[in-house]
Amino acid sequence: MMDLARTAGTAVVTLMATDAWERTREGVVALWRRVSPSRAEGVEGELEAARDDLLLARENGDTLVERELCEEWAGRLRRLLRDRPDVAVELRRILADLYPDEQVQTRSVQMRAEASGSGRVYQAGRDQHITER
Repeated sequence: MMDLARTAGTAVVTLMATDAWERTREGVVALWRRVSPSRAEGVEGELEAARDDLLLARENGDTLVERELCEEWAGRLRRLLRDRPDVAVELRRILADLYPDEQVQTRSVQMRAEASGSGRVYQAGRDQHITER
């Protein structure tokens, strides 16, 4: 469940800055509306506020905000899954709808690197794009 929550939290935040945002928001809010209708409207507002924070942070080159938002939404989804494990099926379906060409896998990637001198380390759990000037 933790891997699913982490994957979903990261996906939600990543998609906040894409054309798929409306579908993403609708899917997440619909999930909360089914599980906890009294909280759905609040979740929708929190998603919008998080999106605003993310877009502003990206404009300012602040990468820490994105990581914090991923952790925050992964935590919210983890607590939801803890309280309602039956939601996992629906959450996986939402992810599959958002990433139709990919098999959504929930796995953990752990990396460790060490550089010295003027060495550089580039690590990615998936795609990586590096632009150096």
